[in-house]
Amino acid sequence: MFPPIERYAPDVAVVMAAVLEARRALDLDLTEPRVELFADQFGVDVSIIDDDLRRRFLEATGPTAFEVVQAIYVDDYWPRVAAMCMQLFGPVTSEQLPRIEPVELWPLLEDFMREVARLDTLDPVVTELVRLRGARQHDCRLCKSRRSLAALEAGAGDDTFAAVDHHETSDLPEATRAALALTDAMIWSPYAVPEQVADAAEEHLTPEQVVEVILDVTRNATNKIAVALGADAAAVTDGIELFTTDADGNLTVVEPPAG
Repeated sequence: MFPPIERYAPDVAVVMAAVLEARRALDLDLTEPRVELFADQFGVDVSIIDDDLRRRFLEATGPTAFEVVQAIYVDDYWPRVAAMCMQLFGPVTSEQLPRIEPVELWPLLEDFMREVARLDTLDPVVTELVRLRGARQHDCRLCKSRRSLAALEAGAGDDTFAAVDHHETSDLPEATRAALALTDAMIWSPYAVPEQVADAAEEHLTPEQVVEVILDVTRNATNKIAVALGADAAAVTDGIELFTTDADGNLTVVEPPAG
């Protein structure tokens, strides 16, 4: 299903296949009208989900709500990944990944997030700007309140972070603008990537970096689960939180450097 990922991020591809198996094994009814309406809005623009839509969804799903939203996320983003790969890399033959017996979905999604976080063909500033762009597009309060310490140490500042809101006309490097344009395509038009976006990605990014942007956007879009459920409140009311990502892909909130 994801040949370019199998080639350029094989460990992620294995986990994605496992996620898909777990999703297929779930016996969930997503055709209930309140669930369908919620899922449709989740896919189009999660930031528009309001308390009334959320309340009706929770009434329909009860104790299975979290599991249902996980399934909606996979149904939303796994086809996006496939569509983006097809448009940017063309039709190629997929290798046969090892069959994995389906297990609980959420631990596999956590494995997916950690594996993607371990990719390192993008520099820390680009990775952080891609994350922040998605946070702002999905209006995730928690994600918007955080900054990557690695990006700060690599030279990013307030002007750099602010540029994600107007990246097309910013003075960010061309490769960074290409990555952010690809981010927008993944979020808003995954089934019809603008020609200029695809051309810029081919010109300024390596195939490995293109795959990493696609996967970063997918990983970051797990924030849609929290936003959809109204569970995305920031941990700070003033300023920002700093975080680091370790070699195993785990995120840790850290104290600001002294001085």
